[in-house]
Amino acid sequence: MPEESNGSQANLADLEIDDLHAYYGDSHVLQGCNLSVGRERRLEQAQDGQECVAVLGRNGMGKTTLLRAILGLTPPRDGSVLWKGKEIAGKKPFLIASLGIGYVPQGRKLWPSLSVDEHLKLTYQKKRAHKGWSPERVYQFFPELAGRRKLSGARLSGGEQQMLAIGRALVTNPDIILLDEPSEGLSPVAIERVIEICRELLKEKISILLVEQNIHVATALAERIYIMLSGKTVYESEAGKFLENLELRQKYLGV
Repeated sequence: MPEESNGSQANLADLEIDDLHAYYGDSHVLQGCNLSVGRERRLEQAQDGQECVAVLGRNGMGKTTLLRAILGLTPPRDGSVLWKGKEIAGKKPFLIASLGIGYVPQGRKLWPSLSVDEHLKLTYQKKRAHKGWSPERVYQFFPELAGRRKLSGARLSGGEQQMLAIGRALVTNPDIILLDEPSEGLSPVAIERVIEICRELLKEKISILLVEQNIHVATALAERIYIMLSGKTVYESEAGKFLENLELRQKYLGV
């Protein structure tokens, strides 16, 4: 279990990960992860259950595998993934996505042959349209993309590609978005835009599970921080306390 824990452990989390294990072939990548996202009233700033939680750690610690395990893309072999109180570990990825879990992968993974418009229309989930996210709503949210509807995703700038990747997740009408390294490869201006976007998503009552190498991005957004080391979550605290603790930052991140 993590070294430090803050606040009540009442079972009110939207997403609850308990002792999660996952493998790539014979390689034991996740070796017992525990975390929660969306704990109602745990923090004063977390309204209606939504919050941003960040997962930090050096390269190769299992952060991306954790997201893939939650989504069923790398099926866990042991442990529990509870989504709104129901077990989803072992379910097919398309079923997990249909429950309101969106995903923005590392590197964005856009389809180079598809236009911006085609990206959004292909992934639009009408069954969850009551959440209010349609391709047109995404264009309102990202006016930068509105004039680029017919362009291939490959022809966008890095920041615009990240907006499209987030927009593609939004049209699935999620309650939570799993964001994997959203600041990677972006200019400082584009990184600040990503931070602004994530803050707006929280206002839209969408929780965020954020995997990041950039401590500035993580602590600008997250209420809580988890640290992963060798496939385990080994530390949890409020983001501000972690940022103030130079010894812990050097111990786990080398910064």
